[in-house]
Amino acid sequence: MKKALWFMFGIAGGFVAAHLMNKDPRGHEVLAEVDARITEFTDRIGEAYRTQEARIEGLAADVKDVAGDALGKAAGAASGALDQAADTASDVLDNAADAASDAADAAKDAAAKLTD
Repeated sequence: MKKALWFMFGIAGGFVAAHLMNKDPRGHEVLAEVDARITEFTDRIGEAYRTQEARIEGLAADVKDVAGDALGKAAGAASGALDQAADTASDVLDNAADAASDAADAAKDAAAKLTD
């Protein structure tokens, strides 16, 4: 509580001192110079912030583009692999059907020979 009271006295004393300095022409110049320096500092910080923000937005856009390209390539590769797997499965089924047909024909021929 004591520290808060001293803090409040310090703030009030600062306002009183600034008010008294502002009444004097030399004090007014000093306060104007301090204000100009603070404004210059905040302008520099603001400009640096906007520059970094633009840089980060550019990097984020680049990452987004690269990720989109990678996703497109991965989807293309997966689609190609799926198509190849479907073609291979179709070939296997065709070969199995041909083999079954050949076996059925051979069984018919063998049955025909046995009945003759």
